[in-house]
Amino acid sequence: MNDFLPYLYYALPWLFVIGLSLMAVLGIGIGLAWPRLLVYPYLLVFFWVNSTSYGNLAVFASRSIYSRGSGVLLFGVVLWYVLGAWCCARVAAGFACMPAPACNLRPWFLAWAVLLAAHVGAAVLVNVPVAEALAPSGFSNIVWMAPLVSLMLLAFRTRAQVRELTRFILLAGLARALFGLGRWGALGGDPNNVYANMNALQIRLTFFDINDSLLCTLAFAIAAITLFGAGQIERARLWRGIAWLTLGATALCVLLSYRRSAWIGFALAALVVMLRIPPRRRMGLMLAGLPLAGAALAFVAVRRLAHVGAGGGGSGGGGGAGGAYSLLYDMQSRRFGPESERLLELKLALADFLAHPLTGIGAWGRYNGYQYISWQNNQDGGLFLHSGVLHIALKTGLPGTILLGGVICAFVLFARRTLRTLPPDVLALGVAGAAGLAFMIPDLLIGTPFPQVRTTQMLALCLALPYLALAAAGPLPIALASEHAMARASTRQTHLVPA
Repeated sequence: MNDFLPYLYYALPWLFVIGLSLMAVLGIGIGLAWPRLLVYPYLLVFFWVNSTSYGNLAVFASRSIYSRGSGVLLFGVVLWYVLGAWCCARVAAGFACMPAPACNLRPWFLAWAVLLAAHVGAAVLVNVPVAEALAPSGFSNIVWMAPLVSLMLLAFRTRAQVRELTRFILLAGLARALFGLGRWGALGGDPNNVYANMNALQIRLTFFDINDSLLCTLAFAIAAITLFGAGQIERARLWRGIAWLTLGATALCVLLSYRRSAWIGFALAALVVMLRIPPRRRMGLMLAGLPLAGAALAFVAVRRLAHVGAGGGGSGGGGGAGGAYSLLYDMQSRRFGPESERLLELKLALADFLAHPLTGIGAWGRYNGYQYISWQNNQDGGLFLHSGVLHIALKTGLPGTILLGGVICAFVLFARRTLRTLPPDVLALGVAGAAGLAFMIPDLLIGTPFPQVRTTQMLALCLALPYLALAAAGPLPIALASEHAMARASTRQTHLVPA
């Protein structure tokens, strides 16, 4: 046995490479035959794996799955996976003579890729490593949103496949919500509890990561449209029961996250959902649901903000504000004493943007004065800030700001027109995408979405859903159209063969 062990250790790297190659070949085969089967495991990773350990006192050093491989491959393995899956789906669509569904976001994402290439070129000229220009702390994650959007449109072609995806998101959101509520009730909640561990607030929360609340919001939107939308989407009693359970569990999970951005975002998402419910049902839901929702939100808000006036509100706490005014306690300017760190961070970044309005400070740049911010006084200090819009403006100047506005406007104009025309069986998926993006508006304004791989890929999923619903709801099913195209091509080839 001892003589065999050295050979085994020597062979392990080769066995690993061989196994990885076989898995790659198998994955390519599956991707060419059934591209959507490559999408589900990818989405499960983003649905289930946290992207941060911030606020967890038990974690001293950790490496997220979203950054695995980025040191050697410049980007994480998960991103190379989605690019490979897109290649498989693109080849499969070519073999089947099925053109990609229309999407008005493609020119904007192409422009983002050109802008990133320009920043990489500038980095080379000023002797900045390419890896720093392509780091997630810049804006490269926005470019990586494009492969997932395109993959979703290529992988799900028929109404049956779209309904399958709708149920998958519904069940994934329900499972995540039940896990969060169970852990909150029995195990003390999310260990990444910055409020209890760093701000001395005696509260438990379901999920600190905003993406878990986003998943719950997607499932909530699907359940609401299933139950109250025009037409009966799910007639089976089982699925209606699942929808009712999802409706309650996901709303409660978001409420107990104790994230202000999640509360405001969920209210915006609920507004999007309500607009797609028939007026008579909408009025009944508002009369029945608003008092209950208001009372629940008031209860958790009082618990969340009770210590603010006493100075226990964290890095930006204090100020003596109370009630609803204290909801933005750390975003207010102070008449006396030191400035709120959240507001100081934005002021310092805005000053640097105004100093470089046309080009920004570069994807690799750090804003001046970041050392004065407690959470920025580390090796990543100055590379990010708590405002997605200002982050893009700071890094890219006016070009990136215009591109960000273009993506938002293109989606809003499309969704506004499309959601009014979708049939009931695919409406839930389209509304979920729009509701998910509405949910992320507060995080876009006062959060850090773009440096996070998980957040940007979840945003890409939300972007893709209304386009996917419209493509599947065409007057002629895509699969049938493909069969007709292949039949016409076969007929042409037959006429070309001499008798």
